[in-house]
Amino acid sequence: MYQPETPDPAAPGATQGDASASPRARRVTIDDLARRLGLTKGTVSRALNGYSDISHRTRRRVAQAAEEMGYRPLAQAQSIRTGRTRSLGLVLERGGHDDQRPFLAEFLEGLTLSASEAGWTLTVATAGPGDEMTATLGRLIDERKADGFVLPRTRTSDPRIALLRAAGVPFVLYGRTGDPAGCAWYDVEGEAAMREAVLRLAAAGHRRVGYIGGGDFHYAGLRRAGAGSGVAEAGLPADPELFAEAALTREGGREAALRLWSLPQPPTALVCAVDMAALGVYRAAAELGLSVGRDVSVISYDGIPEAAHADPPLTTYHVETRAAGGRLAELLIALCRGAAPETLRETVRARLRPGGSDGAPRLTPDELAARVAQARTGHRRSSTKWEEQPR
Repeated sequence: MYQPETPDPAAPGATQGDASASPRARRVTIDDLARRLGLTKGTVSRALNGYSDISHRTRRRVAQAAEEMGYRPLAQAQSIRTGRTRSLGLVLERGGHDDQRPFLAEFLEGLTLSASEAGWTLTVATAGPGDEMTATLGRLIDERKADGFVLPRTRTSDPRIALLRAAGVPFVLYGRTGDPAGCAWYDVEGEAAMREAVLRLAAAGHRRVGYIGGGDFHYAGLRRAGAGSGVAEAGLPADPELFAEAALTREGGREAALRLWSLPQPPTALVCAVDMAALGVYRAAAELGLSVGRDVSVISYDGIPEAAHADPPLTTYHVETRAAGGRLAELLIALCRGAAPETLRETVRARLRPGGSDGAPRLTPDELAARVAQARTGHRRSSTKWEEQPR
């Protein structure tokens, strides 16, 4: 590792016991980098901070020299000089349907690694929904805890966006929103996945395909529209009764499936906006004596680990959560450095991960309705017999 120049021990003002004479006593500075590279101090500083007026070749050369020499900026001094904390902010909503899911750890890992590679840190806080969320964001802004924020789980009308817009604080959405003005985002095209799922089921022979939606987030409307587009494209019946909403949990998915399968002409296949709801569909099928992947088909979206361990494994569209976190950090850093938000809008496709939960229909809608009615009658008889037993 490079050692900065140190005073000659024999020089005036230096003593043998002076700690400043030790090669380890002084940090590598921008002056040291500038002398090593033959560049001005200003050029080195701007290169280290990623300014676009410095060529990519020079920025890479400076970064390489900084790594070789062990240069590390003093965070406090840099904050005072630039007005930046070099920290990205993230406020997670407590009590969300997926706040403890394994893919949250992957998302945070992606954010942290990408920020760290650029010399930035990640500030994470938690808050309840509504006013508590905006109050927490406001406090972090006032205390200058972060230069910008990543906003996951966006809503069509999102108070967090309004707050950050008004404060002039950079932000990047993990998702999209109703009013895109001034917004940068990274999102996965769930609507495309829902369309493809319906077309896959139609190609397998299903003529009645139901849809279980995903709550009040902005993605819910996009995914519902994608499912509807697939129904229209495949020439399937556009029956509003086949579209259920607001199921984000296992219990929500179970209840929605039981309602859909109670229709006079029930769907032989279901598409779910989230995997957790799809796992609830498995429960509903078991209650009715139906076999997922044989009697009924299910396709979902998210690619959570539990989906691969379901019986049979769930066919789902997998989201690369770690990669999403990493890219969001890169976009937010670029935004904090002055890039226009309109130039920082990216969408990617989810990847189909086939399981054993979908296939050709073995039952017609009429046959499925008869099976459901028979199962319900059997449950009622069992319940009556239990109640009539002497106690």
